[in-house]
Amino acid sequence: MGRPVLRTAWAALMTPALLTPAVLSAMGGAAVAAPAPVPATRQQAFTAAAKAYGVPEQVVLGVAYLESRWDANAGRPSTSAGYGPMHLTDARSAPARPADHGGSAAGRGDEDPRGDDARPLTAREPAATNPTGAALGPAVQTLRKAARLTGLRPERLRDDPAANIRGGAALLASYQRDLGSDRSGDPADWYGAVARYSGATDSGSARFFADEVFATIRTGARRVTDDGQQVSLTAQPGLRPRTAALAKLGLRGTGTDAMDCPATLACEWIPAPYQQLSADPTDYGNHDLGDRPTSQKINYIVIHDTEISYDASMNGVRNPRGVSWQYTVRSADGHVAEHVRPNDVAWQAGNWYLNAKSIGIEHEGYLAQGGSWYTEVMYRSSARLVRYLAARFGVPLDREHVLGHDNIPGTTPGGVSGMHEDPGPYWDWAHYFRLLGRPLHATAGQRSGMVMILPDYETNVVAYTGCDAAHASDPCPAHGGGSIMLRTEPRADAPLVKDIGKHPPAGAATMSVYDHSARAATGQRYAVAGRQGEWTAIWYLGQKAWFHNPKDGPTAVGARGFLATPKPGVASVPVYGRAYPEAEAYPQGVPVQNLVPMQYTFAAGQSYPVGGAETGEYYYATTFDRSDHTVVRGKLRYYEIQFGHRVFYVKAGDVRLIPAF
Repeated sequence: MGRPVLRTAWAALMTPALLTPAVLSAMGGAAVAAPAPVPATRQQAFTAAAKAYGVPEQVVLGVAYLESRWDANAGRPSTSAGYGPMHLTDARSAPARPADHGGSAAGRGDEDPRGDDARPLTAREPAATNPTGAALGPAVQTLRKAARLTGLRPERLRDDPAANIRGGAALLASYQRDLGSDRSGDPADWYGAVARYSGATDSGSARFFADEVFATIRTGARRVTDDGQQVSLTAQPGLRPRTAALAKLGLRGTGTDAMDCPATLACEWIPAPYQQLSADPTDYGNHDLGDRPTSQKINYIVIHDTEISYDASMNGVRNPRGVSWQYTVRSADGHVAEHVRPNDVAWQAGNWYLNAKSIGIEHEGYLAQGGSWYTEVMYRSSARLVRYLAARFGVPLDREHVLGHDNIPGTTPGGVSGMHEDPGPYWDWAHYFRLLGRPLHATAGQRSGMVMILPDYETNVVAYTGCDAAHASDPCPAHGGGSIMLRTEPRADAPLVKDIGKHPPAGAATMSVYDHSARAATGQRYAVAGRQGEWTAIWYLGQKAWFHNPKDGPTAVGARGFLATPKPGVASVPVYGRAYPEAEAYPQGVPVQNLVPMQYTFAAGQSYPVGGAETGEYYYATTFDRSDHTVVRGKLRYYEIQFGHRVFYVKAGDVRLIPAF
């Protein structure tokens, strides 16, 4: 179901005393037109705001689309403290968020990001903290300026979508005036103001944001927002913005030595340090040098959220005693920082096998604390980066190879409960894959033996708890999401399925937004275990798991592929959190890494989708001196399977493959 439309009395917004040129001039604002009729729709709100502040309506619509896709989000902040369709930022009023890198609320996760038994990460320092008060820059305080320009109270700009749009239009008009430009009716003349609206501090990021806004105006857009408002932007295919005003913003140049980004993306090089920290050759940080893809193929891209601000993340990744990842994407403008070259191995996913075979990308934001949505410009920037990396390294663009941090398995049974949960259920995988150019869709009929989870993000509202760390048992604000809940029987009040690894020993799952024990996410494929009325059962962590899947509002679609099932005569087969070689493959001087089965049961009669085939590998890298690093390759073959919310591995010799279509 959708969320209610937020409406605030527009009579107060249109009070003439608030909108006179004299009052606005005293507040640093611009003269506006006489009060207009009360807007009844979101579309009319854009029209009224544009007219009031002399901004072309296409520009206001284009900026709002890049910020929020015109959604209201019920007045709740984004993960970077932005409010409403225009993403007016007000970090001072956003709910407090704990600083905990990696997606575990209030420090509940104890994952070792390196995830290597041979060289555990023992010298970690506390996570960086978020800046507060005076440390916050103007880029996260635009709502207060919009309040001064419009005469509207900050809380109204946060809570009322129409007021928020008016505040965004006022900001654009003020930026245009600051550039010494007329309030032209031609959208092409507003490039500089649009670039400044991004809040970017470097020219490349400001240019990227403005280019994406004008690309949206050229192609047009139309959608129904999260609160049921129909909004459209008429295409102007011949529009060519005049970009000279960008130089007037006085922004710093974007670093040009980040060689591992597409040329069309604003990237800079902010290196993670590779340092020896004491005389002990094993005491070093914060990543490992490598020679990928020559030494090892890169098979995966891992999507994270930071759980701290962009600036705090930069402080963290510069710490040689901390952790590392390859890239960070900033929320407000899509700016990308590169920290570790793709050929090197970052300490990011909590599983050494996956670290050695993947690239990690952090996104400024929070799984749930105080916000539940990400900006469109960050989605677009990230998708452009992932498309580039996937093409360069041959990574398939599917949910078996573009993984969330929450899809990474623990390496041993004892490590399962501490693995992280980001980016969580509010990351819009369906939209992300549309931006990747690989939209998720049915590949088989409704009666296929395999399904892909694909709920409608906007209407799929799950009653999570724990979004407020101070009140963990309270319900989260209603918001769309990309995950569905799994139950032991085909009824809404049935218990959730169990996860004996996440919640040992009983396995009881919860509705916490941080607990994916009984959740399946958009794009994941599962083997069908049964159907009953509007309910579908899948095999999940060794058990039959039911979810509601009505024909008039399906949450899954038919899929095709191969399923792994135990070979005939075998009661059950072990599942693993890593695909390491057989003992005979290790050369002298490299300790054999034990293949430890996980605590779950993959029994005869069950089946799980195969995401790919792997040959056992292990990257031995425990000292600062790279000369004794070794890639161990074996002959043992594995299949990656979607076993629960996380992927796991089975030995190819233990199973047989059967087609599903």
